[in-house]
Parts: sequence; C-alpha cells; structure tokens
Amino acid sequence: MKLLFLACLSPKTGNHTTAERIRSHIESAGHTCELRDAAAFQSPAEVANLISRHPPFEGALAIHLHRAGSLLLDIHVPFGVIFGGTDINEDVKVEQKRVVMEQVLLKARFAVAFTDKLKEEAELFLLSQSSKIYVQPQGIQTEVSEKFHWAEFLRSSGVSSEPVDELHVFLLVCGLRRVKDPLYLVEMFSEWHRENPLNVLVVIGPRIDPVFTVEVEAVVKKAAGVFLAQERSQRELHAAMKRCFTVVNSSVSEGMSAAILEAMDLGVPVLARDIPGNAAIVHHEFTGLLYSSPQEFVHQSQRLLSDHDLRDRLVRNGKRYVEEHHCLKRERETYQRLVDTLRCA
Repeated sequence: MKLLFLACLSPKTGNHTTAERIRSHIESAGHTCELRDAAAFQSPAEVANLISRHPPFEGALAIHLHRAGSLLLDIHVPFGVIFGGTDINEDVKVEQKRVVMEQVLLKARFAVAFTDKLKEEAELFLLSQSSKIYVQPQGIQTEVSEKFHWAEFLRSSGVSSEPVDELHVFLLVCGLRRVKDPLYLVEMFSEWHRENPLNVLVVIGPRIDPVFTVEVEAVVKKAAGVFLAQERSQRELHAAMKRCFTVVNSSVSEGMSAAILEAMDLGVPVLARDIPGNAAIVHHEFTGLLYSSPQEFVHQSQRLLSDHDLRDRLVRNGKRYVEEHHCLKRERETYQRLVDTLRCA
C-alpha cells in the first residue's frame, strides 16, 4: 500500500522525530510511506493533485488535525490522523480552526491521541467521534552517542566554569518558539545562579521561529548562568541529557513531550511545568517533579539537589513508567493495525 504522510518537519523537532518513527513502523509492515512537510503545501488542492499522480497514493496519514489534516479534505482516498498537543490545547479555541478540525475528524477513518486526557478533550470540544479515536502513547527508544564529549559540549555552549564535573546542568530541551516558553525561568534562574554558581541552565533545540529566536538570544546574552546550545543529532542530544543533572520542560502547551520521556528512559530526573500534557506523564514526586511558577521551580530544584533518596526514586520510577507505558513494539503494532483499516472500502 502506498501512503502519503503529512507532518510539520522542522529539523530536529519532536514532531519530526515522531513522524519518522511512525513512518518506520508503517514501512516495516511492507507499505510504502512517503513523508512530506505540511508546510510545503499551500492548499488541499495541491495535496489532492499529488495523491492522484501515477502511481497514485492509496491512503494518507497526518499529524496535527489543523496544520496537516486540513490539507487532506479534498482527497478521495481513506486517511487517518494523529492529534498534536496544539490541536486540543490551542487550535480548538479558535472557532474557524475548530470547524476545520471537526471536518477532518468526521472524514478520517481513524484518529490517534497520545493520552486518555487528549481523547477526552477531543470528545468535549469537537463533534463526538469517540469510536474512531484510539489512544496510543508515544513509543520511546533512546540511543546515546559514544563519541560525545561533555566538556566540549558545555564550552561550545558558552559554559566556562571549571571543573565541569562539579556543575549542576539543568538542560531545557525545546525548539525556540513561544509555545515552549524558554524564557519563563531565565530571570529567576539567573538570580539563583548568582547565589549558587554551580547551577547552570542550558537551552538546547532548533531555531524554529526566527523572530522569537532573536528575542531569546538577546535575553540569554544578559542572563547570568543561562546559555544557548546549538541543536544536536538525536544521539548527541541523548548523550547530553544523560550527563546533565536534570531535564527541564517549561512549555505553555504540550501534547506529549518526547524529551521528558527520553529523560526518564535515560535515567535522568525531570522538572516539568505543571500543564495538562506534562501532568499526564509526570506524576509529581513519583516519576518527576512539577512546578507552576519560577519560584516553585527553584524550590523543587533545591529538593532534587539535597534529597538523594528523592532523586533515586524519581529515576527508578520514571524508567519503569516508560518501559510499561511507552513500549516501541506496542506502538508499532497499533499503527500497523490502524493502517490496515485504510485498505477497507
């Protein structure tokens, strides 16, 4: 079966990684799956034209009902969609977008939500299509680069403190766009760093929003103890995560943060902003720590620094949680089974 797969494919983002992983699941079942960037298309008509070319596509898939799924409304082959966090957390608040998302959901053969909470929200805000919405958490697999050099990474990020092994590196993994809110902690962290110079915050991720990136760079340049790192390959990023003190999330909105789950899998504690998408996978004081203000972030960080039993418990429970709930094999089987439903007339 030949499938077209649309997603937002900014390099080295969670969306891109998720799309590539799902594509590999589909192709491992013997299908052909052509992954395309939704941003490359201006209208549903362009996608419909691509679908009909010889040899024609026999089905389609999209991540994000509005940004990518809306491009499938004119096609005449069956398709499935995967909810992104922006769909339910942001896009449903805009009436015009919500109407389009309802049209996509009505026409789709199936829809996938990463969590039960996302499914419940979809049923609440969109026309009820409960029977076609499946819950499948992201499958997680981490791989660490053996050639990664921690000291070199820190120096290239602007961290000059020595010795590096004494530093407590808080690693904020996010693409530079407003919804990730990378500046949320900067002022408070900078004040804390002045009191405790061994604590540093490193923000790492692709420059997605050029205008916002300039703003972030200007603020970070003036902030003590806060640094910007260049994006790395996934294997290098996982190596950096494994060496850091804790992985941080400060997003305003999340569907399911792969970085949080990857940190858990790597045996690294997580400090995540208390929003629905994060609270769905981070159980406070069990698999990680949640905070709802910069001040509370510092408080929870201090607990993590001083309470070794707490840190060990979070690491142990986080690893077990990912193994039990984010199995790559189960994810592969789910998508292969759902794609098979696109064969039916």
